[in-house]
Amino acid sequence: MRKPIGLHALPMYKGLEIQKLAQIFNNTSATYKFYWFLGILDCVEKGKSEVDKIDLFAKMISIPWYTVNYFKLSFGSQDKIQSTINFVQRRENLPITFSKTEIETKLKTSQSKEVQRKLYHFDKNVPHWFLSPWYKEKKKEVIYLSSQEFRNKPPYALYDHKIIIDEDWFDYFQVHAKLLKDFCYWNLSIFLQVRNPNVPDIPNKLIKPAKRNSLTRQRNNFWTIYIRQKKDVRCIFTGNLIDPDNYSLDHFIPYAFVSHDLIWNLIPVDPNFNSSKNSKLPNLELYFQRFFDYQKDAFFSIRRLKPNKKFEEEYHTIFPRLKTEEDFTQERFFDTLSPLVTTAHNNGFDFLEQ
Repeated sequence: MRKPIGLHALPMYKGLEIQKLAQIFNNTSATYKFYWFLGILDCVEKGKSEVDKIDLFAKMISIPWYTVNYFKLSFGSQDKIQSTINFVQRRENLPITFSKTEIETKLKTSQSKEVQRKLYHFDKNVPHWFLSPWYKEKKKEVIYLSSQEFRNKPPYALYDHKIIIDEDWFDYFQVHAKLLKDFCYWNLSIFLQVRNPNVPDIPNKLIKPAKRNSLTRQRNNFWTIYIRQKKDVRCIFTGNLIDPDNYSLDHFIPYAFVSHDLIWNLIPVDPNFNSSKNSKLPNLELYFQRFFDYQKDAFFSIRRLKPNKKFEEEYHTIFPRLKTEEDFTQERFFDTLSPLVTTAHNNGFDFLEQ
């Protein structure tokens, strides 16, 4: 595993003690500092140097909202951000597709005392713990008073309900906002990988994608060709005949877990069923055999009809030496999918109802 991005990656500026900024994620046991800092950078990019704490606490929930609700990454049993997101989502009945701004507005205007209490839980330690590199072994009260005098030149001064960002640090954050976010997300991805050792593609699960990739290439150059040639392809879930002009491509293991569109995880399905499957896991005892049979038949049919080097390379992630039908083994395919399904279920993905 690569080391976290540290001091060598952060540019110097006006005599600020950048080495202390590089130390903020040392000895981190929860995600709080990561999302607190990302919240500060978000405010700085909007030109705000004086920020209410409630705004930052709301951002600590809104920024990882999609990571928790859609990708279902584990933050660790003691991390209150994940449990707070789960509580807020149920209590306020908020869609997981809400934007960060919509979530923040809902949180800050919520009339629920319990929601407000959970947000202000982060006030106990996060704001002053973040400044620990500037005030080592100091008590909370001392850090608050010292920061208000900008003793040791901390990034911000702490008050009961707000922070005020130092002018030089504000300029630094504005100029290097993108780099600092990368610094933060890289360290966060390493932190979360330890807590999700079998989950693929952690870095791409930290930010809600602006737009999902199109599956047009996989449809037009692979599955539609196969369906038209085969003529009797049926949905593995419903048994309904697949119409080559009206079908959906489904991620057999949910995209929310695998985070890729490789052809070996795609299968044509009944479009009416696809909308209800959502991010549910398939029961391999019920569906794997039919999935495997179509995958194998489609691969060799396309190879004969219209060879495609790109798609063949994608199958090589499972079958490194894929030359004959004997190389496309059911056992190897199952051994690839089974641990993915188990890990996804352990992370909170539900199975399809029988």
